[in-house]
Parts: sequence; structure tokens; C-alpha cells
Amino acid sequence: MRPQLGQPSVRRTLRKGESHAEATRRLRAMIVDGELPPGERLNEARLSETLGVSRTPVREALRTLAAEGLVEPLPNRSVVVAPLRAPDIEHLFRVFGTLEGLAGELACAAITPDELGEIGQMLSAMVELHGRADRSAYLAINKAIHRRVVEIAGNPILHSQWRALLPRMERARALANLDNDRWAAALHEHVAMYAALAARDGPRLARLTLEHFMNGLPSTLSRIERP
Repeated sequence: MRPQLGQPSVRRTLRKGESHAEATRRLRAMIVDGELPPGERLNEARLSETLGVSRTPVREALRTLAAEGLVEPLPNRSVVVAPLRAPDIEHLFRVFGTLEGLAGELACAAITPDELGEIGQMLSAMVELHGRADRSAYLAINKAIHRRVVEIAGNPILHSQWRALLPRMERARALANLDNDRWAAALHEHVAMYAALAARDGPRLARLTLEHFMNGLPSTLSRIERP
């Protein structure tokens, strides 16, 4: 909705860099959450009006999201939300699961008692939220646990590669999270992963982490529209 006369405009309150970052953040969330579905053609003018920014930060945001693999430019210079392709997703799950498995192995050697307690508290909260069927809050803490393990690993190269793949992974995993059976199984897997972390058993945690991602793959693939 366009701002009415006399109302403050978002365009006047956001600086250039801020408007680009905000447009990128909001468009990324709309794609990851499915509000902008795979294959949808993205119109700069319409997105500019929706987001309340000029077309320049929208154009810059689309370039950023193309680099993340969330949108695809077409030969006619239009842009569409990237389709979800089964082979790509299978490769993504294996690579991302391996990265997080390595992060877990490194974290086992670096984690402090306070950090272990922090993750333990988050896991307890996840168990409670699962019991209340509060999927949104559960997923927020789930993401935080995975992020903390990568941070605790303390490897900047691993962290940068993980961050680069994260938007595509979150979009794909959002499909798996719609499956209640998979949700329950994933919680049990997190409990086992935490036990390996608490035992500082890096190889076991690396294996369980990769298995955790690959176990979610069938649920994601079952929700992709086949050509």
C-alpha cells in the first residue's frame, strides 16, 4: 500500500545501504517462507511499492539473492524465484550436512561448559515447544542451536561457506518441517546430537549431523512439484 500524503515515507527514513539491506532481508524471508513461490516472476516496480523503497535497492537486492541461489535472472532480463530442483537439493543437503558435521566435530574440541549449558537450555526449550506444537518458536530455536555450534567451531572459512549456503538450505528445509512425523524424529536426533556434543565425541557428532540432514531430505523432495 502506498503511503498517503502527510505520512512518513520509508524511502525518506532509510539510507541507501539500509534500504538495500532491508529489501534483501525482506525478499529473502518472502522466498524462504514460500510467500514468493518457485518460478514466480519478480517485478521490480511492484516489489518497490510493496517494500516501500526505490527500484535501485530492489535491483541490488535481487543481485544479492541471485548470488545466494534464491532467484534466477532470465535471458530477457526478468528475474524469477529459483525453482526447487531435486538433484540440486540432494547435493545441497549432503554438502551442508557435511559442513555442519565438521562444525560439530570442531565444536566438541572447543566448547566450554557455559556454552554447553547454553545449548542444553535451548534444547530443553525445543522439547517444550514441540510438546505445545509451537512450530514457529521451535524452528527459531532450532536455527539458533545450529548457528551456535558453527560459531563455537571457530573456523572462519567454514563459517563463511555455511552462511553462503544457509538461505538456500533454510528454504529447502522449510518444506521438511511441514511433516509432523519428521518433526518428531528430528527432535530425537537433536537429543542424540547434544549427547555426542556433551561427550565431546566429535566423530559421532559429525556422523549424526550428516544423518540428521539426510533424514530430512525425503520429506523435502516429496513436496517439490515435479515437472
